[in-house]
Amino acid sequence: MPRSLTAFSSLYFATLLMLLGSGLLGTYLGLRLSADGTSEIWIGLLMTGYYVGLVMGASIGHRLIARVGHIRAFVASAGVVTASVLGHALTSSVEFWLVLRLVVGMAMMCQYMVLESWLNEQAESHQRGMVFASYMAVTFLGLAMGQVVLTVMPDLDIRHLLIVSMCFSLCLVPVAVTNRIHPAPLHPAPMKIRLFIQRIPLALTTVGVSGLLLGAFYGLAPIFASSTGLATSDIGIFMAVTIGAGLLAQWPVGWLSDRLDRSRMIQINAIILTGVALLIALPTLSSVGLMVLTGLFGVLAFTLYPLAVALANDHVEPDDRVPLSAMLLVTFGLGASVGPLLGSVLMKTMGAHMLYVFMACCTLVLVLRVRPEAVSGEHLVQDAPIHFMPAAGNLVSSSLAAAMDPRVEEHMVEEQMRDDGHVKASERDEDQDDHRPG
Repeated sequence: MPRSLTAFSSLYFATLLMLLGSGLLGTYLGLRLSADGTSEIWIGLLMTGYYVGLVMGASIGHRLIARVGHIRAFVASAGVVTASVLGHALTSSVEFWLVLRLVVGMAMMCQYMVLESWLNEQAESHQRGMVFASYMAVTFLGLAMGQVVLTVMPDLDIRHLLIVSMCFSLCLVPVAVTNRIHPAPLHPAPMKIRLFIQRIPLALTTVGVSGLLLGAFYGLAPIFASSTGLATSDIGIFMAVTIGAGLLAQWPVGWLSDRLDRSRMIQINAIILTGVALLIALPTLSSVGLMVLTGLFGVLAFTLYPLAVALANDHVEPDDRVPLSAMLLVTFGLGASVGPLLGSVLMKTMGAHMLYVFMACCTLVLVLRVRPEAVSGEHLVQDAPIHFMPAAGNLVSSSLAAAMDPRVEEHMVEEQMRDDGHVKASERDEDQDDHRPG
């Protein structure tokens, strides 16, 4: 990492621990419930609850940060997540687990908001692109590392929950002991829903389908892999290969995206992805073939979201790119909330292979919908194509990440995401705390 980014190492380490714990928890819960004979529908509901919590957490996180400051908000959220994770060991009630997943989602979104505000505050103008890309890379790496734990510890027991709890406990250490000042609170700009639906319908469709795919993948792919006969350790490799391939694909796909027509790339991606998903669904596929195909699936599925974000930015003026970030994340969140539920119903009624048949049907929508001739170019901005940036596409960021995105002009961040009223109120509260007798 360049010397200019060493100041962010503690924040990146906190992010890595968070995503390691989150990635391990999601896969562990799916496999544990499947081993206990729990219905696929309940497993899908748990992942849906997590994504609903993430979407709800954006509003809660903003209020909490504005009221108590970044460090206290992060520490409180990490404590809630740690307690919620341990709560899974107290009972096997899936209804109780559903509530816990909702709470974990809300608290983690608050943590993302704190980290992204802090990274934005410390990054110089010339560092924004590297800081943003590094943050996305760390999220991918953390998610993949969480799956690898299952290969080292394949027996599903309480030790996995203890590891997740340790990750969320330790992630607050670099934030809690920092000697840097609190960054100024940021707030998401209001979404311009009607404008974006009219201006970038194809990009929004792609983002929604990406949410359907990745929400279903994280929640239900471990169950599918188990149904094919893979051992728990091999399921960890299966998940890690998929996520790792998605990480490695970000940069070559980005290079192509900056030189080729993005709507055509999305369509080609969807055509190949449809075929790959149908091949994975074949019951006669060998374990080696499954690993190869899931790697290709990761390359294609994890690049859909950043391609759609780049396409959207190509057709939105700089003034609207801050609210665009919020619109894209909410759209992805809605898809990610619905995907596990629909996929689980199909798996329950027609077999585990229907998960990838469902994914193939989703990508078929993009094949038919996203065509270069459907892009009028009427609203194409002057500096298009906008530079491609990697994106995890798993709601491992909030709309505040727009403050780091080099495609969003800094003065627009200052105008639309700074909340001077909350800053002054926060400063007054901290001054009162400093003078209050202990």
